[in-house]
Amino acid sequence: MERRSSGNDAGTTATGGSLPPVKGLIPASLIEWEGRLSCSIFLPGCNFRCPFCHARDLVAASGEIDPIPLSAVLDHLDRNRGWIDGVVVSGGEATLHRTLPQLIATLRDHVPTVKVDTNGSQPMMLERLLDGGLIECVAMDFKAPFHKYAQAAGSAVDCDAVRATIALLRTRGIEREFRTTVVPGLHDIEDIVEIARELGSTETLILQQFAPLNCLDSSYLDRRPYNRDQLREMAAAAAPFLRECRLRGDPSSKGDGR
Repeated sequence: MERRSSGNDAGTTATGGSLPPVKGLIPASLIEWEGRLSCSIFLPGCNFRCPFCHARDLVAASGEIDPIPLSAVLDHLDRNRGWIDGVVVSGGEATLHRTLPQLIATLRDHVPTVKVDTNGSQPMMLERLLDGGLIECVAMDFKAPFHKYAQAAGSAVDCDAVRATIALLRTRGIEREFRTTVVPGLHDIEDIVEIARELGSTETLILQQFAPLNCLDSSYLDRRPYNRDQLREMAAAAAPFLRECRLRGDPSSKGDGR
């Protein structure tokens, strides 16, 4: 994620409200939106405090990160028109920003498609984005089985809101993925199977390997990640309950459901 020290020209909406500030930028990536060359922007703030979160500065110290002018982002998109397929709007938690729809509408003047990364806690905002035809894809972090959600999120969670987001994405038929960062001490194979059962046979679950880097809770820096074979075993156990379960960046782990 790139840091910049330029001034803030995030812009305003038609009604005078400020657009969310951009606090991070990946100019081009084949990882953030699989199958597309995308540009990713990162918005500040989050309502969760996941102890394993690696976006520590965006979550807890975003005021210390200089904003990237929105004009610089749009110029980058214009210079690479025809090459960049879409923009990924991430965070932090992007859906907390009231003027997110206006920001995405601005981005869509410069790029054909937009994906939003979310923790699933704000179904009403996602519904606004979907109703407005503003997004083509949503990736939702499924933190843990619901009985462990508060522990994994590091804060109280409205699990009904998370369930509502899952139901919304399923009923709209939008391109979507659910993903779980698998953390030793928080998740075991039974937890991954329980998440798979909750999602059901129409959904894809991506397992992501925990990386003990820049964690919000410094005690997690000493945790050793599961190895690839352990994660493949989890994916295989979860696959019968899903359309597909696999590891991020590991095609050999792909398991199809029933």
